[in-house]
Amino acid sequence: MDTICALSSGAPPSGVAVIRISGPAARDCVTVISGEPGPPRKAGLRTLRDPETGDVLDQGLVLWLPGPASFTGEDCAEFHCHGSRAVVQAVINALTKRSDVRLAEAGEFSRRAFDNGKLDLTELEGLADLIQAETEVQRKQAVQLAQGHMRLALDLWRDRLIDLRAAIEARLDFSEEDDVNVDLPLEFFDQVSSIRNEVASALGTFGVAERVRSGLRVAIIGAPNAGKSTLLNRLAKRDVAIVTDEAGTTRDVLEVPMDLDGYPVVLFDTAGLRETDSVVEREGIRRARLAAEQADLVLWLRDGSGPVDEPAPIGSVPLLQVATKCDLAETEPSDDALQISAKTGEGLDELLLRLKTAAAETMTSDAAWLVTRARQADALRSVVASLNDAADKPDRPLEMIAEDLRAATDGIGRVSGRIDVEDVLDRLFGEFCIGK
Repeated sequence: MDTICALSSGAPPSGVAVIRISGPAARDCVTVISGEPGPPRKAGLRTLRDPETGDVLDQGLVLWLPGPASFTGEDCAEFHCHGSRAVVQAVINALTKRSDVRLAEAGEFSRRAFDNGKLDLTELEGLADLIQAETEVQRKQAVQLAQGHMRLALDLWRDRLIDLRAAIEARLDFSEEDDVNVDLPLEFFDQVSSIRNEVASALGTFGVAERVRSGLRVAIIGAPNAGKSTLLNRLAKRDVAIVTDEAGTTRDVLEVPMDLDGYPVVLFDTAGLRETDSVVEREGIRRARLAAEQADLVLWLRDGSGPVDEPAPIGSVPLLQVATKCDLAETEPSDDALQISAKTGEGLDELLLRLKTAAAETMTSDAAWLVTRARQADALRSVVASLNDAADKPDRPLEMIAEDLRAATDGIGRVSGRIDVEDVLDRLFGEFCIGK
C-alpha cells in the first residue's frame, strides 16, 4: 500500500501546521527529513531538511507513531511545523519526491482507519459530524458517536443475536443428538423481544438527533410589511434581507442559521401572505406556505401598530404569535401576542428565550447515544421488522426464525459498516478534508 501524506490542520497561513504521514514508508520519511525517529509518541524538536539538497526547510516537532497504535493502524508520523504556505509546500514536496509517497485523497486517513478496524462506520460518521459541528449541542452529539457509544451497543446486540442463532442452528444441525432439545425455550423469545425493544427505543431518538444536526426550523410568516425581514436582520445582526416600505419585497425563502446558547436554530424569512396577480410573488407565497408546513415552529408576525389579524392555519405546526413595531402602538395590545420592536430591541430577549426553550425541548434526550443519520435509522428499522417476525411468530419452522435472526444481524452489520456499505463509504469519506 502507498504511503500517503497531507496537511491535516487548517489551511495556511496559521501558527502551526500539522503534516501527517501514514504507511509503510512513514519511518523512512522521518529519518531522511529529520533524522532517526525518537521514542514512539513523544514529540522531539528537530530540524527538517530537504533529503536531496540538505537545505533547511523549517524547525518543528516530530512525532513517530508506529502501528497498530495509531489513528490509521499503520505506521504514522507527524511534522508540526510553522504554518506558512511556503513551509507546508516545501515539506510536502520533500515527502512526495519519493516514488512510494503520494498526497492523500479526501478522507483517506479515515478510510484506512476503517479498513484496519480502528473505527467502525458509526464512529466515522461521528468524526465527520464533529469536524462540521458549529454548536455545543452538535459537538456533544458528535463526540458520543465518535467515542463509540453506538458501536458498543451494536456489538452487544450482534453478540446476543449470534448466541440466539447458534441455539437454533444446534437444533437444526444436531436434532438427532440425544443431548440437544429440539424445542426452543420460552426465554429464547423473551430475549428476542428484549433486543427488539432496545433497538426500537434507540430508533426513537432519531428525530432528536436529526434536529441537532440540522437545527430547529423556524419559519417567519405573516402579511407583507409585518416586519419579517427587519426581525430577521436584527436577530442575525447583519443585513440578510432587503427591507423597504414596498410590500412584497421578499420573493424567495431566505435561510439564516443561528447558535442560541449552543442550540442550532435555522430562521426562514418568507414572502408576505396576500392575494396577488404577480406570478413571481405567488410562487414566493407558495414557497412561504411550504416552509411553514415543514417547520418545527412558526413565528406568525403582525404589525402591532395596526389592527389584529388572525393567523392563517399552518397544519399542526406549533405557532407563536408576535406583534411587531410595538414602539409605534398607540393602544394596549388586545391579544396574547408577544410584543416586540426590532427598532428598539424591546421583547427580543423574550423571543430568543422562547426559541431557545423550543430548541432545548426538541433536542433533549435521556438516551446514552442517539441515532443520528437516516442511513442508521433505515437499517435499524429493518432490524426491528425482522425481530418482530421472530418474536411474534414462534410457531413457524425453525428455519424461518433463523432467517429472521440472520436478517436482523445483517441489519446491524450495515449500521456498523461490516457488510454492504461501499456506496455509503464513498459518500461519507467525501465529507472529510484532505488531511483526515
